[in-house]
Amino acid sequence: MSYIRNTSPSVLERLVAAASYIMPLIGLAFFIIAYLMKKDLRPFLKYHIFQSIFIAFALWLLITGLGYAMNLLSYIPILKNILGMITFFLNTPLLLGFSIITLIYTLFVLYLVISAIFGKDSYVPWVSDIIKENLRGQL
Repeated sequence: MSYIRNTSPSVLERLVAAASYIMPLIGLAFFIIAYLMKKDLRPFLKYHIFQSIFIAFALWLLITGLGYAMNLLSYIPILKNILGMITFFLNTPLLLGFSIITLIYTLFVLYLVISAIFGKDSYVPWVSDIIKENLRGQL
C-alpha cells in the first residue's frame, strides 16, 4: 500500500530509510538528531524510521518470549525432545548457509529495504496500519 505525497523523497532520505531497516539504531539516531536540531522529518522518513523501530522491538519481544517459553518447556521430558528437533530443523543451514528462519527474515528485510530505496512505503500487515494511524495527518 503506497500513500500519495506531493514530492518524492530525496536520495539521503531513501538511504536513511533503507539503513534503518538494516540497523534500526541508525534511524533512531537520525530521528534524535533531527529532534535536537528542531527539524521536522518528512513523512516518508518518519514512516520508515518508526516502522523499522517497531519491527525491531516486536522481533526482540518475540525472540525473548520464545526463548523463555522454550526454557520453561524444556523441563518437560517429551516436549524437550520435540522442541529440540523442531529447533534443529528450523536452524539448520539449507540454502547458501541460511536456515529457514534466517532466509525468511532476510527476504523480509530485503523487501523493506528495496521499497525504501525506490521511495515507496512498504506495507507490513498490522504494523503499517499502526504506524499510519499514529502518524495520521502527517502522511
